[in-house]
Amino acid sequence: MLSYVIRRILYNIPIYLVIVLVVMAMLRINDPVTAYLSKNPTEQERKLKEQELGLDRPFLVQYVTMLKSIATFDYSAKSWYQETNTVGEVIGPSILPSLKITLPALTISTLLSVCIGLVAAVNRGRMIDRGLMFFAVVGMSVSFLVFIILGQYFGAFWLTDKLGTEIFSIRYEPSRLTGNFFADWIKFYSLPVLISVIVSVGYDTRFYRSVIVEQTTADYIRTARAKGCSQRRVMFKHLLRNALIPIITRVMITLPFLIVGSLLLEVYFSIPGMGRTLLTHMTNKDFAVTQTIVALLAAIFILSNILTDVLYAIVDPRVRLS
Repeated sequence: MLSYVIRRILYNIPIYLVIVLVVMAMLRINDPVTAYLSKNPTEQERKLKEQELGLDRPFLVQYVTMLKSIATFDYSAKSWYQETNTVGEVIGPSILPSLKITLPALTISTLLSVCIGLVAAVNRGRMIDRGLMFFAVVGMSVSFLVFIILGQYFGAFWLTDKLGTEIFSIRYEPSRLTGNFFADWIKFYSLPVLISVIVSVGYDTRFYRSVIVEQTTADYIRTARAKGCSQRRVMFKHLLRNALIPIITRVMITLPFLIVGSLLLEVYFSIPGMGRTLLTHMTNKDFAVTQTIVALLAAIFILSNILTDVLYAIVDPRVRLS
């Protein structure tokens, strides 16, 4: 097993090196120093700023320095936008708020989608299956932004008006934090998580239903039923176990996209997560923070791929031999 994990890591390292190389090259297509200094900087001003920011060094040296900082978690370079803070001090506080949205949303949407997909597959062709698939298609068809607007209106304004007290807030305000993790999460994070779950469930339910329907026609399912196994035992012990590989694939692919997709939620709910931090510093031409966040997001994609391969090997040992 260890040798398999090492092989997967070695296989993905060159891919990550190429991704970082491409990202750094693309960010340098337009001179970042000239963009940062705005209109008509003099040549002397530009050169002084290049020296200050380390951009006067050869590209290969900058590339190696970037890889070294990622590998050693050394983010001591200065932010261009928040000049008194380092890149690490800017990015560090934004990680936990993003995880407070991403991890609960991923967990709830996966469990809910698998359960709904299982119910729909077991009742394939019946009214309950058609009804669930109708709502799944509706959920897929409506824009993410529409769900955010509706969620803010009904979850915050309308509900507050009806109950006379605020349960969900549409704006993250540090001054209103109580110090109680659960209470603060309910007020500031539960509504974005609920919106993210609603958006994800439509796509995931259709996928899991198709996977489960495909498994229901397999020989081992017919054999289990012929032996007299109950429907519950067939579904939960035999079918779901064999459907784990596509489920794992879906979950691990979804995770990085949920982190990136939380950008809209973080912007509309003023949550200081990685997505909002990236957008803020891109807008303010903060080259150092932008390239570091993009490189970290790429690392998350690569790590999710490695973790997917490892989970494959645990679920199905035949994968290691192939």
